[in-house]
Amino acid sequence: MKYLSILIATILLISCDNTTKQDKSLLSKSVGNINVLQVVMENDLWNGDVGEEVRTHFAAPTDGLPQDEPLFSMNQMPQAAFSGFARKSRLILFVSLADENRVSIAKDSYAKPQTVAYVKGKTKEDLVALIKSKQAQIINEFHEAEIEERQRRTNVSLMDTDSLQSDFGVSMRIPSAYRIAKKGEDFYWIRKDLKDGSTNIIVYEVPLSMITSDSTAVADIIKIRDSIGGALLPVEDGGQFQTEKAYAPYIFTSEIDGKFAYETKGTWDVKDQFMAGPFLNYAIRDEENNRYLIIEGFSYAPRVRKRDLQFELESILKSARLD
Repeated sequence: MKYLSILIATILLISCDNTTKQDKSLLSKSVGNINVLQVVMENDLWNGDVGEEVRTHFAAPTDGLPQDEPLFSMNQMPQAAFSGFARKSRLILFVSLADENRVSIAKDSYAKPQTVAYVKGKTKEDLVALIKSKQAQIINEFHEAEIEERQRRTNVSLMDTDSLQSDFGVSMRIPSAYRIAKKGEDFYWIRKDLKDGSTNIIVYEVPLSMITSDSTAVADIIKIRDSIGGALLPVEDGGQFQTEKAYAPYIFTSEIDGKFAYETKGTWDVKDQFMAGPFLNYAIRDEENNRYLIIEGFSYAPRVRKRDLQFELESILKSARLD
């Protein structure tokens, strides 16, 4: 009887586990535009200090854009209204008063793919403190989930990049809406035409000695962009593609395909012309080939917002794989 009881308990446990997996597989598909965040919290919290703390971080200006645009476009609703279509949102932030102080992140709670962050606090002051201390982690989870979603959409129809791989030893998953505007053994310019402007990717390489240390990296990268990248990119009427000089770019350390990279965000312009826009530059340290591979995405779209244009470019650049 003892062994029979253990056997029955084991079968029930396995059955429950299988049921859970089956339920996940039956979840409906999530919906929503890129970087749209559904915030679920009561109105009195949203209209007070707790809501202000959420807005301070999740609607903070996106780095590297010429005009302020929020990290996420937010929609708020109380928990009683959170049903039906709202449950299919891809990004959800729950903030609520509870009998514990806790922050957790779950995947595919109501739809898939989906990322849900839960912030629970005993008091309003606790909620403010939790949001302040955990916002970077939550934002990173949301950001990475949206990069994956953007890449998934790209994979539906891909551009042929075989020549890029043969010339530079790198492949990227680029939407078929892009085209090669210029190519050679030392430089690639890949472009997507917009209704009013374009999004662009450029690829070239420089010796490892061109970036000497972390302390001088931002100055070295600006010099490379202006003297090499700017010279290679053709600009009409004899202009020069360069780093905008009024504001210093943001620089971070990152990783592309397991290799160290400097990530630089800033604004470009064309000397003596009224042309400008945001850029995102990765200088990937490729020690096997004694080079930094430079991959950069930039937008020229004077009449539209740039956040989602640059986000698409970021998702493309992060798909880079080096031989």
